[in-house]
Amino acid sequence: MAETSTETQETGTAQAAADRAPTVDLSSPTVVCDDVHIVYKVQGASSGKGSATSALSRLISRKESPGIRKVHAVRGVSFVAHKGEAIGLIGSNGSGKSTLLKAIAGLLPTEKGKIFTQGQPSLLGVNAALMSDLTGERNVILGGLAMGMSREEVRERYQDIVDFSGINEKGDFISLPMRTYSSGMGARLRFSIAAAKNHDVLMIDEALATGDATFQRRSQQRISELRQEAGTVFVVSHSNSAIRETCERAIWLETGVMQMDGPAEEVVAAYEKHTGKKK
Repeated sequence: MAETSTETQETGTAQAAADRAPTVDLSSPTVVCDDVHIVYKVQGASSGKGSATSALSRLISRKESPGIRKVHAVRGVSFVAHKGEAIGLIGSNGSGKSTLLKAIAGLLPTEKGKIFTQGQPSLLGVNAALMSDLTGERNVILGGLAMGMSREEVRERYQDIVDFSGINEKGDFISLPMRTYSSGMGARLRFSIAAAKNHDVLMIDEALATGDATFQRRSQQRISELRQEAGTVFVVSHSNSAIRETCERAIWLETGVMQMDGPAEEVVAAYEKHTGKKK
């Protein structure tokens, strides 16, 4: 059998992503970021002797502690997302990808600029809060209710959620406390709960990096379905292949600054050329 060239493989991947992509409704923006700046404060070393008195003095004078430094995590980012789009966010560690998603979800304030969203954005991260002392079963129920599903909807979708996560394939793990789960099992269950409901805007932070190839294929298929149901999906991943296969558009951030926004294949290729490696 003839060997397939890398260029042919990448072209095939891009074509497959294009074939899966639903029609994007350019008349229906779901997220608008307008010159967004995000600055957060990091608590540094203690000021030492007399710290309680110093803290009271600073409170009265409205001065910040010398042990606090500001981090300008996102710098002037602007873009518009539309219904039916899956947008990958790429960049090196600390580039501002997760920070930007948290701001879109309303979890972080903007220092400057505005963020407008249609509907309620939902942020799914590998560290999404589920209760470690409760069983997977209880977390599925509570997670579904927290997303706004009725008890009846949770009951109807419960088995699909468990089956999708695959955590019961090697035993009855769903009846065990989540603290007994591996990080991958927990992340798969979080994704499965979030993916059970249609979202106006769903933001996925590294969830696709978990699980085996079978689970990743199921995740990518579910993302495609969510988009076809008139949603918008943002994906943060350090796997460039996952971005290529899941998204038709990508945004590249470095040190909080947008470097490029365009077709996923072009943006990822430029990023790989910049970093000198493929992932």
